[in-house]
Amino acid sequence: MICKRCIVMGRVQGVWYRDSTRRKALELGLSGRAVNLPDGSVEVLACGPEAAVQALCDWLWEGSPMSQVSDVRCEPWQGEVPEAFLVG
Repeated sequence: MICKRCIVMGRVQGVWYRDSTRRKALELGLSGRAVNLPDGSVEVLACGPEAAVQALCDWLWEGSPMSQVSDVRCEPWQGEVPEAFLVG
């Protein structure tokens, strides 16, 4: 199991981006979270099998139908691992 923390920038707040990310993560069997940040970006933490985490990281560029993603920056995460996928 691996974890990655991604910061997603662009038009990603108020466009169902976090909920769409949660649904995709659950489809892939991942735990983690999607949280709005004060600067207008979204933080995504994804934990699970490496292939599934990478699939979500790739999907983050797509996002919800109304989102417009301009950048996704991912890095390894070694903090606490959530048991479910949460939206905050």
